[in-house]
Amino acid sequence: MDVILEQGGQSYPVFSLNQPAQGDVRQETAERLFIMRRIGKSEVPQLQAGPARIVVRAARPVLFGLRQVESEAARDVEVRLEPPRVSVMSTFHYVNHGGAEFVVYRATPSDVESGVRVGDVTYPGFPASGAGITGDEATRVAFFALLHDQDLTTPVSLFARDGAGNEASTPLDHRPFAKPFARSRITIDDRFLQMVVPAIASTTPDMNLSTTPDDLLPSFLRINNDLRRSNNETLVELAKKTAPEMLWKDAFQPLVNAAVESRFADNRTYVYEGKDVDQQVHLGFDLAVTQRIPVLAANNGIVVHAADLGIYGNCVVVDHGLGVQSLYAHLSSMDVKPGDRVEKGRQLGRSGLTGLAAGDHLHFTMLLNGHAVNPVEWWDPKWMQDRVLRKLAEGRAPAPP
Repeated sequence: MDVILEQGGQSYPVFSLNQPAQGDVRQETAERLFIMRRIGKSEVPQLQAGPARIVVRAARPVLFGLRQVESEAARDVEVRLEPPRVSVMSTFHYVNHGGAEFVVYRATPSDVESGVRVGDVTYPGFPASGAGITGDEATRVAFFALLHDQDLTTPVSLFARDGAGNEASTPLDHRPFAKPFARSRITIDDRFLQMVVPAIASTTPDMNLSTTPDDLLPSFLRINNDLRRSNNETLVELAKKTAPEMLWKDAFQPLVNAAVESRFADNRTYVYEGKDVDQQVHLGFDLAVTQRIPVLAANNGIVVHAADLGIYGNCVVVDHGLGVQSLYAHLSSMDVKPGDRVEKGRQLGRSGLTGLAAGDHLHFTMLLNGHAVNPVEWWDPKWMQDRVLRKLAEGRAPAPP
């Protein structure tokens, strides 16, 4: 048996059973042989980074040694000669609890997977060319968040990982800021249950929700927990459709002249007949003006969802690139479809009370890689300039001599 490595039209022997000392060899079973052999630049000086092929050829005599039976197996591999490296380029990373931040960094080799890790949540990095920083294909950009349910001391780090599983990481110097989150008590009654449960049951037949009067509260609790969790998992899946480029250039547009009925990360206790029956966190802003008002795109992007989404009712999700998406829920009607490219101010639909809505309003939130973050920052031109656009401008500037 012989093992060779093929690359660039050349073949390099790396092991022969005639010289077993070349590797760690064990006969595991009558038909299974284990061989471990180091293959690197020191063993094969001609080895280059890039695609290669390992070929194993074996032969044994048959018919009393008059002929041989031969067999061959091959496996394509990727040769990595440079370990992953990652370093921060941008400065002043300030992140509010429940809010977002932006980082410019460098990851090598240029084809490694990279991003930001906040506790156990990962945010992917994107080529900086998609944000207008050109000249170095190793430069990356990434948005990340300190989620409302993460501790202020949650570690934040950059990582770079190659296809062989080699990984490098470095802590990201940042400063978190505490933000208070409201608490509220919401009373639900039979009228509310009769309005929302049958409607949601009709759009989620796989849940087999009962709509009999005695089962309305248990069905509501399943909607508020199981369906809410499933819908949020869908949002994480939609994040995979994000464009690798920044589709917007300025702050996001809020719903004008709107009354704020509920704020981001409002901790809600649901009360039925005087008893606490559930607790959930409201991850968005509820904005109301009048019935069926036009709902406009907060910024340029591409529609990735325009359909019913459980607790959100008729829901539009617009992708703005680099993992950033905006969500518009409880719509009475929708005027766009997936794949539509929209500009800031384009009408997406009209407000309504579909899904888990007690009255006509817009539920709006911003998403980072499918996770809800505080929209207030994205509406703020000063935040957008300081946290995002400044870093992009610095990244585009030529390095000092």
